[in-house]
Amino acid sequence: MEEELALGPRELGGASRAGRDGRSPGAGSYGALANSAWGGPRKVASASATASTLSEPPRRTQENRTRARALGLPTLPMEKPAASTEPQGPRPVLGRESVQVPDDQDFRSFRSECEAEVGWNLTYSKAGVSVWVQAVEMDRTLHKIKCRMECRDVPAETLYDVLHDIEYRKKWDSNVIETFDIARLTVNADVGYYSWRCPKPLKNRDVITLRSWLPMGADYIIMNYSVKHPKYPPRKDLVRAVSIQTGYLIQSTGPKSCVITYLAQVDPKGSLPKWVVNKSSQFLAPKAMKKMYKACLKYPEWKQKHLPHFKPWLHPEQSPLPSLALSELSVQHADSLENIDESAVAESREERMGGAGGEGSDDDTSLT
Repeated sequence: MEEELALGPRELGGASRAGRDGRSPGAGSYGALANSAWGGPRKVASASATASTLSEPPRRTQENRTRARALGLPTLPMEKPAASTEPQGPRPVLGRESVQVPDDQDFRSFRSECEAEVGWNLTYSKAGVSVWVQAVEMDRTLHKIKCRMECRDVPAETLYDVLHDIEYRKKWDSNVIETFDIARLTVNADVGYYSWRCPKPLKNRDVITLRSWLPMGADYIIMNYSVKHPKYPPRKDLVRAVSIQTGYLIQSTGPKSCVITYLAQVDPKGSLPKWVVNKSSQFLAPKAMKKMYKACLKYPEWKQKHLPHFKPWLHPEQSPLPSLALSELSVQHADSLENIDESAVAESREERMGGAGGEGSDDDTSLT
């Protein structure tokens, strides 16, 4: 979705080439994937219940920490119980000064933001898909968007696999230019490169992001933020965007159903024209969500024919990525990048007529 919205990086769309030039499907999970889903529908947890749930260590956390040490990967220290039982507010993401792998508090904050309603303006609601937008700072070109979709006949663990499985994404995402994993940081974090096509005639974007993920029983979170890697400086043919915080909350609502919330706060490093913002919330976001849903329905059959047991996001020992120290990375600050003014760029005729530029195709015949 991010590449279609011209807003954000990496997670939803992505094709890769085999070998070093392609993204492998992730670097493993910090918590264990729950083998059973909820026996029936349940309501989305409140912010206070969420904080309580996430303050508990993930199931089999110790087992995964042992596995991480065996693989020679660093592990996060076990979080100490909070002195207070009061839910904590969102952590500021704009003031991040050092590269850190997200901890329990970061995941709590992200989940709370996904479930928040205050300050969001509903711009689209139809057929189980809703889109909200939010003005972050009026004097800056920051874009914040939230999409939510009900997924019938799609278990939460299937959607989680689809978001991680890069080889499968080659079959259903047509907007990626180039994407690949660079290195693994922990059993539930990696760093990678992602570039995508923007709606014509805007310049295409790319990012380097630190991505982390956390299974929580039958629910899952995947999120990222921008970092700098010395071997991957900004390219002349692309605009380096900045992901302040982008990610997904997948919530199980039954054995064969779930709800996914996509949240993105991104600086595209440019003053975008109004038609891009309007089109993103009214057309591109809903279309991208529906396209992902179709891919989820076809994933189990496809996976049975393509390395069905290869899931490095669940089994970190399968990952071919080299490990990387956090000290090799630095935070990507937006003010250190060139700003491109595209506010006067008119929508191309191809875009107005519903062409493929920046939108992707609805054709899903390749998902077999």
